[in-house]
Amino acid sequence: MLQRVHDGKTRTILVAGGAGFVGSHLCDALLLRGDRVICVDSFLTGSRTNVRPLENHPRFRLIEEDVCRLSDIDEPVHQIYNLACAASPPFYQADPVHTMMTCVTGTGNLLALAERHKASFLLASTSEVYGDPEEHPQREDYRGNVSCTGPRACYDEGKRAAEALCFDMLRAGRADARVVRIFNTYGPRMQPNDGRIISNLLVQALSGNPLTIYGSGEQTRSFCFVTDLVEGLMALMDIDPNPGVPVNLGNPGEFTINELATMIRAIVPSSSEIVFRPLPQDDPLRRRPDIGRAKDLLGWEPKVPLSQGLQQTADYFASVLARPDLRKAPVREKPRSGLTDTLQLGA
Repeated sequence: MLQRVHDGKTRTILVAGGAGFVGSHLCDALLLRGDRVICVDSFLTGSRTNVRPLENHPRFRLIEEDVCRLSDIDEPVHQIYNLACAASPPFYQADPVHTMMTCVTGTGNLLALAERHKASFLLASTSEVYGDPEEHPQREDYRGNVSCTGPRACYDEGKRAAEALCFDMLRAGRADARVVRIFNTYGPRMQPNDGRIISNLLVQALSGNPLTIYGSGEQTRSFCFVTDLVEGLMALMDIDPNPGVPVNLGNPGEFTINELATMIRAIVPSSSEIVFRPLPQDDPLRRRPDIGRAKDLLGWEPKVPLSQGLQQTADYFASVLARPDLRKAPVREKPRSGLTDTLQLGA
């Protein structure tokens, strides 16, 4: 196992996408550890509600900015976490050009920032780089089965390009870049309308609506609770030396969507029927991480069982649904900038 380093000194850590689902939990954990946190978020999919409790914290600073336009930070930065991209299909497909540019231009801007500040950098990549995998479970050396022209390509290929940028900068000695591939993550602060399977089914069950399953329901996923994921992110950032390879983070427990629906109906008693809809294009049929590398390098593995995490998530959604002002976070319905303007950001 590599040595994990934390000298107890207060460091300044930038979290891009820090008002998002995972990013806000990361901000909480870093502040709890004693770090100073700069949260950068455009609020295209992030929520001010997630960071409102932190606004008056003496070691928290909020900057509203799109990472595609971010140039510099006016204070020293020691670490940069890049979580700045919509991560659910309805959100990243709402403006696929911006999604791709967030992955490429945004990551490039943040890597340049890391180079200037001599900061360690961590990219939140995704299991989607494996596409609809022909290898199971998925190891980090699997090169994937991704459609580069399909409706999910803006995210899948965008993250693959972002990984390439990170490793090019690392090989060139220009940035201490690390890459984590995140598998399905869930927990409090997910948006009720984000289109992911756990949020969909829990909100439908709590609302007394039919539970929607896409495809046969026999496709599989592996679900990692958000606090487990955050521990893994921090462990990879703090490991020394940089392992120089991507690392899977996820829960290797594998469940069919039908099994998930059964668990949710047990947690949220409901007479709602289950309805089946066609499987979206390029939706993976099987997904399970091999986390051997995370265990060996970081001493990390998830701790929260799915039943326990689902209960906490159900309680969260019940509280959100009781407040109409929180039911639907604003999501951009059309591109904020045109194609030409977006592409010129990196010029």
